[in-house]
Amino acid sequence: MTVYGNSAAREAARIRARARRGLWGHVTAWLGVNPEAARADAVAARWRLGARAEKETARLLCPLRWRGWRIRHDRRLSGRRFNVDHVLVSPCGTAVVVADTKRWHAGRDTAVLGGRLYCGVKDRHEEAEKAARYATLVGEALGAPGLAVWPVLVVHGSPVLGGHVQVVTDAGVVQVVAADQVRGVLRAAPQGWSWTRAQRVARRMDEVLPRYRT
Repeated sequence: MTVYGNSAAREAARIRARARRGLWGHVTAWLGVNPEAARADAVAARWRLGARAEKETARLLCPLRWRGWRIRHDRRLSGRRFNVDHVLVSPCGTAVVVADTKRWHAGRDTAVLGGRLYCGVKDRHEEAEKAARYATLVGEALGAPGLAVWPVLVVHGSPVLGGHVQVVTDAGVVQVVAADQVRGVLRAAPQGWSWTRAQRVARRMDEVLPRYRT
């Protein structure tokens, strides 16, 4: 099952609607005299950009299904409030990829400097830390001995130097990949094919990572 449901788009709509509660909220927003609506629109616009980036990542990952990858989008870890943008099980069933889509400034390069992740001069290391922590939590929930869980940041907009870098965090190593390079990076994952093992991991993944609802 690979149906794509975009919680970021739903959140953008919720933010706009909340600032326009009631007839008066709609009227003042339309007249341009509702500062709460103006602020909400700015926040919602950022969520919509993220939603489009997530949808594009889903489109880029889709062809991997024909190579035996099992792909899920927009999931949440049971008992946790955060969502996981994309989760993939390798064809051999020995690895799970926990991927987080980011849309960063198109005019600034993403690189590792002094052991930290940057987009231009903006420190993005905390984003890598979170990706590694989420991957650790997913691995613990899956509870499959010998299963490798890889955290990946898929970056849209900002050019990633060399197309692919890795950064070491306190929670583990994170692969940082330009969106147009993500399929190539994942195709370099462990080779082999085990339908039974991959299907077993995918079933477990559906149990501990249900569809996310805002």
